Amino acid sequence: MIITVTPNPSFDRTVHVESLEFGAVHRVSTVTVEAGGKGVNVARALALGGTESTCIFPAGADDAPAFTRLLGDIAGMTPRTVHTAGSIRTNVGIIETGGRTTKLNESGSALDAVAQDELLAAIVDAGATADWVAICGSYPPGLPADFIQRVRDGLPAHVGLGVDASGEPLEHAVRAGCDLIKPNHHELAALLGRSIDTLGDVVDAALEVQRDGVATVVVSLGSRGALLVSDDGVTFGYAPAESVKNTVGAGDAFFAGFLAAGGSGSKSLSEALAWGRAAVSSASTAFPPATDTDRAAVVISSEIDRALQMEQ
Repeated sequence: MIITVTPNPSFDRTVHVESLEFGAVHRVSTVTVEAGGKGVNVARALALGGTESTCIFPAGADDAPAFTRLLGDIAGMTPRTVHTAGSIRTNVGIIETGGRTTKLNESGSALDAVAQDELLAAIVDAGATADWVAICGSYPPGLPADFIQRVRDGLPAHVGLGVDASGEPLEHAVRAGCDLIKPNHHELAALLGRSIDTLGDVVDAALEVQRDGVATVVVSLGSRGALLVSDDGVTFGYAPAESVKNTVGAGDAFFAGFLAAGGSGSKSLSEALAWGRAAVSSASTAFPPATDTDRAAVVISSEIDRALQMEQ
């Protein structure tokens, strides 16, 4: 069982246009609205891939029914709502023909002290018998960055704690000695306060974070693939996609695949890359499960091309 936590869930409204020109009027071809947020996406991908998940998120009384309805009845995924006074934010994704994506994300409603305590209690209760607890995405206003430390302190030592976040929450995940973090290379650069331009820079940065106390660092690199640093060493992998339809949530599918395969080692990296490949081939963030074709496309190597340039 894997528990995902989405401190700042969202109604994800995705619109498709031929091309985006700022200041112009556009004709929208299709519109979808889905229950979203990184932890929600991870839980959904886990369940669709055959791994049981519980999805914890805060929601106000007015929004909770609609949000749960949009989640749908997915076998293997159990929603768990922590009731708050605020409303769920709306995020807008604009996808152009060819896959380029522009995101407009709201900040979300503040969580007061009572809601924070209830969220923590729900995580500790559900996580007591879990294999992993994964805290994913941005924080709403009012939630302190060191909330991750409170979660770590409340969970049994045998429960893995993974974090997919950026900024201060990612910094505190490192300080708390989380078992796993999954930044992209831009988030890793911000964490260490320096530029990351090549795969060699990624390796050096991930090793530095691991020495600071994080057992496993897996860095998503967009179309370049991903890098894994753990006690087993450094491993690089990639899975080229023939058709990229939507990059929104691909990192969530990647993280879900990594956790579903155990959360460590090259086997987990390979499965994560396959799940990410399946995600970018889908127009929706309701990702299809990875196929044998996706898995066959994965290339894993211990040889590192340190000069490989990263996407800007």
